[in-house]
Amino acid sequence: MTPVHSFIDDCLSTHDAVGLAELLQSGEVSKKEVLEAAITRIEKVEPQLNALVFEQFEKAQNEEQHSNGFFTNVPTLIKDNMPLAGYPTQHGSEAITDPITAKNNDAYIQQFLQLGFTWLGKTRLSEFGLNATTEPPNGKPVRNPWNLQHSCGASSSGSAALVAAGAVPIAHGNDGGGSIRIPAANCGLVGLKPSRGRHIVSELVRALPVAVVSDGVLTRSVRDTAVFHAEMEKVYKNPKLPEIGLVNSPTKSRLKIGLQLDSINNFQSHTEVKEVINKTAADLESAGHEIVEVAIPVDEQFTEDFILYWSFLAFSIPTIGKKKVGNAVDVEKLEPFTKKLDENFRKQFLKFPGSLWRLRRIHHRYNKIFSHCDVLLTPVLAQPPAPLGYISPDVPFDNLIERLKSYACFTPLANVSGAPAISIPAGLTENGLPVGAHLFGQIGDERTLLELAFQLEEIQAFPKIYDTDVNDGTSAGILEEKEPFPILEG
Repeated sequence: MTPVHSFIDDCLSTHDAVGLAELLQSGEVSKKEVLEAAITRIEKVEPQLNALVFEQFEKAQNEEQHSNGFFTNVPTLIKDNMPLAGYPTQHGSEAITDPITAKNNDAYIQQFLQLGFTWLGKTRLSEFGLNATTEPPNGKPVRNPWNLQHSCGASSSGSAALVAAGAVPIAHGNDGGGSIRIPAANCGLVGLKPSRGRHIVSELVRALPVAVVSDGVLTRSVRDTAVFHAEMEKVYKNPKLPEIGLVNSPTKSRLKIGLQLDSINNFQSHTEVKEVINKTAADLESAGHEIVEVAIPVDEQFTEDFILYWSFLAFSIPTIGKKKVGNAVDVEKLEPFTKKLDENFRKQFLKFPGSLWRLRRIHHRYNKIFSHCDVLLTPVLAQPPAPLGYISPDVPFDNLIERLKSYACFTPLANVSGAPAISIPAGLTENGLPVGAHLFGQIGDERTLLELAFQLEEIQAFPKIYDTDVNDGTSAGILEEKEPFPILEG
């Protein structure tokens, strides 16, 4: 399958967001040129990728920029679960029959936009961000630009698809169970889930009994992610966390890096995934780091507790969360997976207080990892990017839960513990699909993760979608849905 991308010889070229910002600052390119190029690129790939909820191209071109932040006039996209003043937020759900039109920007988005970005539209997500793929039963799926038959993964999929395809260099995402890191891994991108409270906390997140969601960005380079977080600290710096500062070079420290290839719930990772992560470990060892195998001190109970918490989130949408997500929610229009999660919570709600207590204390177990190492290395996903249909929301619930447990089994630990974790492009499968390496750090230590990411990017350049095949952005076409098939375990 030929990848779909929009990299052409225009002013965007293959520049990352930092490179584009520097060109804008120097006057070598203008806002008009940059936005016109980004709009052209989006229009070129969007018919295949189905990544955009709506565009605001004309307004973005005519709107006066009131920020002088580092990323002034760099085009971006915002995931459609964040309130933006004057716009509705659909949260990926047809069940919201009367979406709320925000009077003000969400607090996090206000911080984000102070960096100067020009946003061109809002991107698709799975219903309320609950599933690890965006495949609405009554609509078109978000397709992976590396192979249109595969999922981008998780709920920041629309943002990931358009960044990977070259339409914009950087886009907003958020991560409640892996929704920045999973699409980053599937689309060959860099995705950092920052420590809990690193940035101004979104209003929706403040209402959660366990604040599992962190906001961030999907990028094609480590420096974009690093500069973004440094610039965000200029707007707001959490006094309870160590400062990240500007990270712009590989680590000079020699670290002890823990390695775990299989998940805490006893699922074996796919052979090709293991090969890629072992290669990453070997690269780090060659750079002077010590690699040690470690056991993650978390058991199957954590998985069950997290599923019950996820079920609580689905339950809360048409009940206690109704006024926050929509003026009207038609529960009959909820996707099958959302309904079944709600049902699962109602059946097990007596277990919820105990689950909540354990989840709130998981950071104690998480911290024990770092008595044996400085950083933990795992796969982002135990499997290569899922084919469309494999984890779609209309798969029977018990089957879907088992598939998710054997697929997206590494990422939730960082969400519940509040720790930072980053996905870095690590290689390609034999079929040309991206695989991400996953680095976990101690709470507040994003700096070490970014320094290691710089080192890995320097050792072996990340795979580029435009190097895989000659492509005009249209050759792959629109594909018909196929029957799902299981991912083979290694």
